[in-house]
Amino acid sequence: MMRAWILPMLLVLCGSVVATALIVRGRAGEAAAVLPMFVLLAGVNSPLVFPRSIGALEAQRRSAVDGRPVVFWRSGCKYCLRLRVRLGASAGRLHWVDIWRDPDGAAVVRAANDGNETVPTVVVAGRPHVNPDPAWVREQLPPLA
Repeated sequence: MMRAWILPMLLVLCGSVVATALIVRGRAGEAAAVLPMFVLLAGVNSPLVFPRSIGALEAQRRSAVDGRPVVFWRSGCKYCLRLRVRLGASAGRLHWVDIWRDPDGAAVVRAANDGNETVPTVVVAGRPHVNPDPAWVREQLPPLA
């Protein structure tokens, strides 16, 4: 859990240090512009921009019932962020598993990727797909009822 927050915390800390240095030098306007940029970067690299994660076993059970894909991801992964952003509102219709929070999810990803924790790994109908095109993932969603 803590590992997912290291990069966002470092970004906020660095932004605070840079902003403080700018204020000390009398450049408060620049500090007011720099700090929000670091905070925004921290937010984008945090688990907060992803739908709520569930455990791998629960995600697989739900997927078997409703046919929705399971996305295995981790914070700080630019490819996971790309997938999340490009899916837009459709992202909430998938089952998300944070491999840094769920050891079973990490094991599923390693089994699908020759021992590597390569994410995003999207499992559709029991078949893993590594870093798939977001448009393809959207096509795999069952139609809305």
